[in-house]
Amino acid sequence: MRLVIDQIRGLGVNDALALLQFSKKHAAKQISKVLKSAVANAEQAARTTNASLDVDQLYVKVATVDEGPKLKRWTPAAMGRATPMLKRTSHVEIIVAEAVR
Repeated sequence: MRLVIDQIRGLGVNDALALLQFSKKHAAKQISKVLKSAVANAEQAARTTNASLDVDQLYVKVATVDEGPKLKRWTPAAMGRATPMLKRTSHVEIIVAEAVR
């Protein structure tokens, strides 16, 4: 996920969504959902405070990926043994801001 996040950091929202849409990385789909949610949250916050917000002027100000909890499972191995499997998760944080004209 960090590879994809590094690509969109600092880009405009429309450019970032276009990049994510055509990316071959599996994480691009989940990051796209988080980015759309961040834009929707910014719109809602502007609506509740009666502030003007131009969605086309938004850019990705902060984008981070942190390690989430790991699911620890076991899978069978040769000669009656078991090997651990770690199913990793991530915490994605995206903050959008309006570019200064």
